[in-house]
Amino acid sequence: MSVRSTARITTALDGRGVTSLPVLAGDGPLALRRTRTTPGSGARVTVVGAMSAPLGRDRLTLVTRVGEGARLTVDSAAATVALPGKGCEPATYDTELSVAERAELRRLPERLVSAHGSVLHMTTRVRLAPTARLALCEEQILGRHAETTGTLVSRLTVHRAGRPLVDQQLAYGPGAPGGRDGAAVLGGHRAVGQLIVVDPVFEGRCPEARMLGDTAVLTPPAGPALLVTALAADARRRRGVLDEVLNELLDAPAE
Repeated sequence: MSVRSTARITTALDGRGVTSLPVLAGDGPLALRRTRTTPGSGARVTVVGAMSAPLGRDRLTLVTRVGEGARLTVDSAAATVALPGKGCEPATYDTELSVAERAELRRLPERLVSAHGSVLHMTTRVRLAPTARLALCEEQILGRHAETTGTLVSRLTVHRAGRPLVDQQLAYGPGAPGGRDGAAVLGGHRAVGQLIVVDPVFEGRCPEARMLGDTAVLTPPAGPALLVTALAADARRRRGVLDEVLNELLDAPAE
């Protein structure tokens, strides 16, 4: 039996200029909890896994709308584990994010683990107003301890002011083009992560492309943004690179 679940988050500024959550609704495996933040940092919502998911044929969707001037952080309580289900039909996990004028969204979930035998297709679609700010981190672990990976296809698209900023697709595991271990893909590493930061301040001083250690690179897309891609043998080493960039750019500890 497959699960279909949609969680929705909507933020707005109240009369005092404080970020409120007029919509906070989750069901099935996607439970949403408002969690504490420091003063002036906006609202924070933590996604809590209420049941094992995604399994084969599950359909999960997270929709987030950040209203004008609002600030929101969305993280998760634990890693998400993609598990095998009956048959070969893939599970899907779709994330839809929109950020209005002068608003800010930090989407910083825990890692996704692609367990052996699982098949998961992930899509993340982001739409930003011209003055919106975004920090989005996605991390994948290919297989649990001492096992091979499942099949994972991840698509990320970011549009700013109606124009494409980032459009990339990554595929790993059985059936993935070129295989995951080739030198042009992961070179034998099991942990991969992407961090994209969009900020109007980069219009005048976007960081230059550079290596971050031996297996991570910072590249500026065609717009006020930067994209960091990091590989590592394990989650701890890869997360260290992404945390360092987050701390440097956002002046706040990464979750």
